[in-house]
Amino acid sequence: MLFTPLEKKIAFRYMAAKKRGFGSVVSWVSLIGIMLGVATLIVVMSVMGGFHDTLLSRIIGMNGHVVVYHQNGTISDYDFLMDKMRQNKVIEKYVVSMVPIAEGQVMVSAHGNNSGAIVRGIRMPDLISKTTHGTRLYGKNLDAISDGELVIGSVLSRNLHVTSGDKVSLISANGGTATPFGTMPRIMSYPVVSSFFVGMYEYDNGYIFMPLETAQKYLNIENSVTHIDLFLTNAEDSERVVKALDNLLPDGFIVRDWRDLNRGFVGALQVESNVMFLILMLIVIVAAFNIISSLVMLVKDKNKDIAVLRTFGVSRKSMMKIFILSGTSIGIIGASFGTLLGVVVAVYIEPIRHFVQYITGHDLFPAQLYSLSELPSKVVPTTVIGIALIAVALAFLATLYPAWRAANTDPVEVLRNE
Repeated sequence: MLFTPLEKKIAFRYMAAKKRGFGSVVSWVSLIGIMLGVATLIVVMSVMGGFHDTLLSRIIGMNGHVVVYHQNGTISDYDFLMDKMRQNKVIEKYVVSMVPIAEGQVMVSAHGNNSGAIVRGIRMPDLISKTTHGTRLYGKNLDAISDGELVIGSVLSRNLHVTSGDKVSLISANGGTATPFGTMPRIMSYPVVSSFFVGMYEYDNGYIFMPLETAQKYLNIENSVTHIDLFLTNAEDSERVVKALDNLLPDGFIVRDWRDLNRGFVGALQVESNVMFLILMLIVIVAAFNIISSLVMLVKDKNKDIAVLRTFGVSRKSMMKIFILSGTSIGIIGASFGTLLGVVVAVYIEPIRHFVQYITGHDLFPAQLYSLSELPSKVVPTTVIGIALIAVALAFLATLYPAWRAANTDPVEVLRNE
């Protein structure tokens, strides 16, 4: 048995003492500090995890896990190339689909409004299969879109004041007409038959989809594509696929995975998550120091009781265990309530945000700034348990010095001065 009934009884009796025990102000400050620290850590780490997974899933959903380029800028005979890649054992094992893409930057204009955008030509069945969960479509279904029709982001549609059936003009410097005065930009008009909402501002405001053949004609790269997207069953296997493609494809081809394409973004998220964890852990550390001060005062106040217990045969080890149990109990209670509070807030973070916005009248999560329309949150059980265990461990470590001091109290010296 870790603690004897006597040790538990004395420890909990000391905790209940209002003057220096659990009822003291310092002990309550320690408990509330641990509770708030654990809750804040769980909420922040859940939101950071939600940001990471949501943004990456939407970015990868648009761009693929692995992308194949050619140094010349375009890839011809792409269907033959994809058939060749499918014959590779590694590709066959890890790759779910391959999508040829014709992409280019344009200026889009309608009703006197202008905006920059990226035109992406794609086969409509491929676009349907890669549409991420939560994407909403307004207007014509994707399987009914024909050559010469466009699907644009909902935010871009709103900024251009475009509705279904309106025409927009696409202006591109690529494939323009050469004249004695320079290259004239390529300008063509297309009808908008549908709009999409991904939930990521960058895409909702800056992407235009069209059938692959339409994009090839517009970008003047007929029978070619700018790159090929490969989608994997598991994004973590991308390095194996990249290595296999490097060995398979001839010189001139460039292969990049989602880590390379989003290295700065992924690294920034990881650094921010680590820094936030360390900063917020200081709350728990400060609360642990309060436990030290609370127990030191308790030891000083209970000097006479400790001396009497020692004379009745209570060992130094038992005295240490009594005060360790008293202090660690504060950590366990604080971590338990903090975990409960943190999980509840993390799960209901979006309704809480809307409520606070309604009360304050301020937008707490601008989509233009964070590239997301909703505040994401992902509660990871292992992270929650880890944070709670760290808080309890810090509380335990905070009890060691006061417990050692109590165990080394000289009963003869204390009773002599009484």
